[in-house]
Amino acid sequence: MRLYLSSYRGAETAPRLLDLAGGPRRAVVVSNAVDLVPAAERQAYARNVHDPVAELREAGLDAVALDLRDYFGRAAALDRDLAGVGLVWAVGGNAFLLRRALRQSGLDAILARRLAEDSLAYGGWSAGACVAGSTLRGLHLMDEPEALAPGYDPDIVWEGMGLVDFAIVPHFASAHAEAAAASQAAAYMARSAIAHRTLRDGEAILRRGDKIELVGAPTP
Repeated sequence: MRLYLSSYRGAETAPRLLDLAGGPRRAVVVSNAVDLVPAAERQAYARNVHDPVAELREAGLDAVALDLRDYFGRAAALDRDLAGVGLVWAVGGNAFLLRRALRQSGLDAILARRLAEDSLAYGGWSAGACVAGSTLRGLHLMDEPEALAPGYDPDIVWEGMGLVDFAIVPHFASAHAEAAAASQAAAYMARSAIAHRTLRDGEAILRRGDKIELVGAPTP
């Protein structure tokens, strides 16, 4: 199993991500965590602030966008279209919305199988990292669980994909707008005996097989 779970984006340790992607250099970028944001605003943000597809291309990957809404209820089609893809990269936003998209498209089950086969790597930052964990409980203090966009199932999915056996709290003790909420989420998990790991911006959890390590360094 190959995972790269970052607190904030991936540029700080891009060589590690490139190495993790390994064989096929094709990558897909999943941005469904921000489906609440109008398309025009998302396009302006990509042009003026941060474009995750361009970031991966600059790192050396053949990256394209993948909208999971196109595959809601069409898991077999998604599985076919991911043939030859070496990395699935999920961006930040609302973790609960992203988790719904993963379930409604069937990508969660596809990832579980292909990660076990070691035919694909998964990575993501913020919400993209959180959904890989054991649970989203506690993250309700950072993201709105009831947040919906057109086409989404209103049922809240509290279970993470379980790709690691702990929950993940991003933006902890960082110069980020959600840092205070991250502290509250970590405290909630501690009180609730939920195994978890906190990540500061600039840090990422790297998993290769059974080995899990912390890479990067907190940004100022």
